[in-house]
Amino acid sequence: MFGGFTVQPGNSPHLRKTSSRPTFADLGVDVEEGPMHSMVGDQFKSLNMPSINATPFVPSPTFLWRFKVILFFLWGFICCKVSWDSVMRMSVDLRDLFLYEAFLYYNPLLLVTGMVWLWGINLWVFLQANVNYDKIFDLDQNHLTHREIWKCATWMTIVVPSSMTAYLYLYSHGEVSLAASQPVLLYMAVGMLLIFPFDIFYLSSRYFLLRTLWRIILPLQAISFCDFFLADVLTSMSKVFSDLERSVCRMVNRQVATIAWFEADSICGSHSIAIPIVLVLPYLFRLFQCLRQHKDTGEQTTLLNALKYSTAVPVIFLSALKYHVIEENWRSFYRPLWLFSGVVNSLYSYYWDVTRDWDLSCFTRIFKFSRPSLLSSLLYRQKWVYLWVLGSNLILRCTWTYKLSAHLRHNYLTVFTIAALEIFRRFQWAFFRVENEWNKMNSKLNIQLSQIETGNEEDKLLGANDHHNV
Repeated sequence: MFGGFTVQPGNSPHLRKTSSRPTFADLGVDVEEGPMHSMVGDQFKSLNMPSINATPFVPSPTFLWRFKVILFFLWGFICCKVSWDSVMRMSVDLRDLFLYEAFLYYNPLLLVTGMVWLWGINLWVFLQANVNYDKIFDLDQNHLTHREIWKCATWMTIVVPSSMTAYLYLYSHGEVSLAASQPVLLYMAVGMLLIFPFDIFYLSSRYFLLRTLWRIILPLQAISFCDFFLADVLTSMSKVFSDLERSVCRMVNRQVATIAWFEADSICGSHSIAIPIVLVLPYLFRLFQCLRQHKDTGEQTTLLNALKYSTAVPVIFLSALKYHVIEENWRSFYRPLWLFSGVVNSLYSYYWDVTRDWDLSCFTRIFKFSRPSLLSSLLYRQKWVYLWVLGSNLILRCTWTYKLSAHLRHNYLTVFTIAALEIFRRFQWAFFRVENEWNKMNSKLNIQLSQIETGNEEDKLLGANDHHNV
């Protein structure tokens, strides 16, 4: 049922031998061949001891994998059971408030964990489709494969919910100080792991990520595909960064395991000006990248792309005005203006996804399957995939406004769901964005090869003419 066992061959190095005398290595007994050897062997057989030719049993990989899966689900059941019992111990009035606070600390890391899982799926699909993604992203030979990405995601899936379970259990049993230390220790561990300077935990990949983030923050050099690809991913994680800022703010001000943020004067509450600033930063980084690309290339499309990211700024700050203007002004003027700016940004972004990032050429590529030059090398002849991504991307783009809405901050389950859907939208966006870049690289390569072949043919013709003239 679990894959069985494998048997070592007779010439396995696990069976140690001498030149002329067989050795019972596991028993520490040396027996020479002859009558005595036969007698001792019979005694071992009567005692049901393993003979000299017995080989150790090694669990098969299938058995080990299934055993790990069973342990994983057992751990998940224990976490759910302990968390549920801990929440039920609290009073009804305290339960919702405390869950809201606990959710603040852990939902950013849960969303990041989900994105890591999805990125592993991206790499696996690229590998199956023979898309050379390491060349596209300019990765070295030590880059992480999808298996290593999934291994990291597995540990993140274990550690983050375990810390949250401990937080709920300790708080419900009156250990408030120990409960408050759980998210603090988790955040410190994540930060230390990223900057850990020793050659463990994928040092080269961690520092590649940090270097790319630094290039995104300060675009003082030519923008590579990896730079703006990761910057686009960060725009989908703006809500994650906002919750991280609020969590760190509460940790610095020692408000963990309290409900102080519901007070109007709380420094880390909904009135904080830091929230819209953090929300808008990924879009500003991407805008500055577009301006840098225009400086380097002079292409006008980079300015249009910068305009797209600039339309996110009014959406974020008009939403934040809800906490700084009177309710009547918000309903009569600012909310309609916020809705209008949200619609403009969503439609502009959708148009850019389809026509620029994916290069679907106004949908014509979907319906011209008789022309191979217009087909996708990644999703060959899968028309329904294109139709699905066009429809779902439009719907998920329209939910972007609500994801960044300041007045929905306390509806944490709704916001978490929309943020998770935005990460899923970015996950499927990555397939077509990388596909488009891969097709461009192949087109350039084909053009260069054709030019080389044309030049060789011209050289041959010139050589033939010279020989004829001579």
